[in-house]
Amino acid sequence: MKKTINFLLAGVGGQGTILASDVLVNVGLAAGYQAKQAEVHGMSQRGGSVTSHVRWGEVIHSPLIGAGEVDVLLAFEKLEALRSLNALRPGGLALINTQVFEPLGVIAGEQQYPSDEFLHEAFSKMTPRIHYISGEQIAESLENPRVANVVLLGALAALLERDGLASPGLTDETWLQVIGERVPKKHVELNRGAFQAGWNTVKPD
Repeated sequence: MKKTINFLLAGVGGQGTILASDVLVNVGLAAGYQAKQAEVHGMSQRGGSVTSHVRWGEVIHSPLIGAGEVDVLLAFEKLEALRSLNALRPGGLALINTQVFEPLGVIAGEQQYPSDEFLHEAFSKMTPRIHYISGEQIAESLENPRVANVVLLGALAALLERDGLASPGLTDETWLQVIGERVPKKHVELNRGAFQAGWNTVKPD
C-alpha cells in the first residue's frame, strides 16, 4: 500500500470528470486517508479540457501535484491522455478511455488527431502499466452512455485493489456507497451496474 497516492483525472467538458473527481476524493476519506482535490476547467462547456488533481495520504498539505508526480492517470479521452502524459511518473498507472472528442482544430482540418499507434508508443515509453477501456461502449450496453465515467471508476477501483495501491480496507462497497450518495436515487442501481461492469473489465486477483 502506497502512503500517498496522487491521481490526475483528465477529460473534456460533459464527460463527468468532476463527478468522478468528487467520488474519488470522498472514497479516499472513507478509506481513512486525508484527501484533497483541485480542479481546472478549460472552456468545459464547449468541450474544452477539464483536469482534476486528487491526493490521498496520511497527511496532505496541498491538493496540487507536480509534473512527473502523478501515480495514477485516469484519462476520459485519448487526446487528453496525451496532454497529461508528462504529469505521470515513470512506471505510474494509466487508465485510458478510448473515446474520441475531436477539438475544433481537427474538425476544421487544421490539425490531425493522433493515431492509436502514436498514443500507445508514447505511453509505452513512460510505463508498462497501461490499461485501455471502452467506457462509452460498456455504458451503451447498459443503455445509458452518460454513466461511462462510473464505468471508468469501477475499472480504476479494481486496478487499485489488484495492484495493492490502496488501503486493504477499501472495497468495492465503499465506492458504491459514495457513488450512491452522489447520484439521483432513481439512478443508483444504474450506476451500481456501471461500476460493476467497469470492475469486471479488470477483475482483481
